[in-house]
Amino acid sequence: MDAGVAYFPTHDGLGPAELARTVEDRGHRWLMWAEHTHIPAARETPWRGEEGAPPLPRKYAHTYDPFVASAYALGVTKALRVGTGIALVAQRDPIITAKEVASLDHLSGGRFDFGIGAGWNREEMANHGTDPRTRMKRMGEYVRAMKVIWTQHEASFDGEFISFDRIWSDPKPIQRPHPPILVGGGGPTVLDRVLEYGDAWMPNHGPGIIERITELRERADRPIDVVVMGAPVDDLEALEAYAEAGVDRVLFWLPSARRSVVERELDRVEATMAELHDRPV
Repeated sequence: MDAGVAYFPTHDGLGPAELARTVEDRGHRWLMWAEHTHIPAARETPWRGEEGAPPLPRKYAHTYDPFVASAYALGVTKALRVGTGIALVAQRDPIITAKEVASLDHLSGGRFDFGIGAGWNREEMANHGTDPRTRMKRMGEYVRAMKVIWTQHEASFDGEFISFDRIWSDPKPIQRPHPPILVGGGGPTVLDRVLEYGDAWMPNHGPGIIERITELRERADRPIDVVVMGAPVDDLEALEAYAEAGVDRVLFWLPSARRSVVERELDRVEATMAELHDRPV
């Protein structure tokens, strides 16, 4: 089991380029960004949609755009894989998003990972004109439309939420047929979405994941990676259980803070993974 890091790229924390250089210099291979275009000031939806959730952390309203952050990160690194963890696809124009993904992948020589999710913040979705009740269906349709754009020279698509006829959109991604699509989420139907259009499942750390990995691999007719977001850096038993269950990668959240704070957390991540790999199997 490998490891990477995830980060809310805020304007008052370590910048995307500096963070990417630091992460790559220390031997890490994956860096993923969170996305929120804005946080409605009158938000009623609880954090992550969970009743009784604590107040929303400040960083949610202070993030750079993850595609802009990715451009900075990819431009100053050579081997680091960079991506969205997650992009809120149901709130985005799929033609523009397809162009952004293809551009980043092409310019980086094929180092972009496309983590996606439908989101939890209903007021944020509504401000984008997205009906929260249809966000799952909309996300699936947008992904299918983007795949057509990435793989066909003259692309057409006719859907409920997006339609276009005979468009040219180049360059195509370097990775074929397209960058990996990591489907986030942990709801009751998430595995259906992973199996329909995903290359990996990227759930948040929490109960029930290991049992669902078994279900996913029993149902899958192709290799599908599992990437656990927000793994606990201080819980070796949980990490061992993920490794034994066949999780391919865990991602540890780094604090959105100055360099010294980020580097201390990277020290913890590296020490934990070293201890995990040194334990007898």
